[in-house]
Amino acid sequence: MFRWGILSTAKIGRDHVIPQLQDSENGVVTAIASRDHARARAVADRFSVPLAYASYEELLASDEVDGIYIPLPTSQHIEWAIKAAEAGKHVLCEKPIALHADEIAPLIAARDANNVLVCEAFMVTYHPQWRKVRELIGTGAIGRLRHVQGAFSYFNADPANMRNKPELGGGGLPDIGVYPTVATRFSTGREPLRVQATVERHPEFGTDSYASVKADFGDFEMSFYCSTQMALRQVMVFHGEEGFIEVTAPFNAGDYGHAAITLHNQNHEEARTFRFPGVRQYRLQAEAFVRKVAGEDEEVFKLEQSVLNQAFIDAVYRAASHDGWETV
Repeated sequence: MFRWGILSTAKIGRDHVIPQLQDSENGVVTAIASRDHARARAVADRFSVPLAYASYEELLASDEVDGIYIPLPTSQHIEWAIKAAEAGKHVLCEKPIALHADEIAPLIAARDANNVLVCEAFMVTYHPQWRKVRELIGTGAIGRLRHVQGAFSYFNADPANMRNKPELGGGGLPDIGVYPTVATRFSTGREPLRVQATVERHPEFGTDSYASVKADFGDFEMSFYCSTQMALRQVMVFHGEEGFIEVTAPFNAGDYGHAAITLHNQNHEEARTFRFPGVRQYRLQAEAFVRKVAGEDEEVFKLEQSVLNQAFIDAVYRAASHDGWETV
C-alpha cells in the first residue's frame, strides 16, 4: 500500500481528500503534520491515522511516508512541493500549484532530479463525467465545436478566509477560474491563443472577486466568468454545429447537483443524458496517482499541463490591464 502523508490540516483535506485517500484501494494515510501538534493529533485521531507530526519537516523526513498531499495556501505550494521532492517523496499538490507559470520550472527540475511524481490535484480530470465530454467532442457527437461557455461562483465574505487574502494567493481566478480553463483544455485538447478580460477587485480584500473572460482557441471561442461574491453556480456548455453538451455540476458534484452530461441534437428535439452516480473523484485521482508511481500506464495531470493552464490565467490578468487581446 502507498503511504500518504498530509502536509497541514486544511479544510479541503479534512472534508474531501483524506476520507477518500483512506478509502482508496491502493493507499492509506499514515501521517499528518501541522505546526500545532495538538491539531495534527486531533485530525489524525479523527481519521485513524497513526502518526502526527508537529512540523512539516518531520513529516518529510519520515520513513513511514511514500508520498505527500499538500493542501497548504497557494503561496506555499511551490516551496513545499520542492522540499517534498527533494526529500524523495512523490507529491500531489492542491490547485493552483503556483501563482505564475514561470514558478513551476524549478519544481519540474526538482521532480526530474529526484525521480519522483509531482502532480497538481485537478481531480476533475479523473472524473468519468469529463472523460465522457472529451470522448463525445472527439468522436464528433456535436460536430464542429464553435463555443464553450462556463461559470463558477460562490459567495465568501469572510476576511479571515485564505481565499480573501492576496498574500496567501487568494482570489477568484486562482481558486475557481482555473476550473473552466482546465476543463476546456482537457476536453478539447486545444490551447488558447489569446484572451480578453475584465477583472474586478474586492474593495476590502484586494483579491480578484469577479472576472469575465473571452478566449480564442483558433477553431472555437470560450467565454466564462468566475466570482467569489456571487450566488453559487457552476455550468459548462460545449456548443457545436450539430448539437451541444451541457455539463451538470461540472466541478463539485454533490454541492452543485448530481454529476451528469446531456447531449442535445441540432434541432433540440432529442437529448441523451449520461449520469455518473456515486463517483468519488478525489479517490479516483489518488488511485491513478499511485498506479502511475507504480509504473503503470496511467493518465495523470502532469506539471507540463500545469504550466499551460497557469499561463492561461496569467494572460487573463495581463489582459485585464488593457483593452483588446492579450497573447497567451
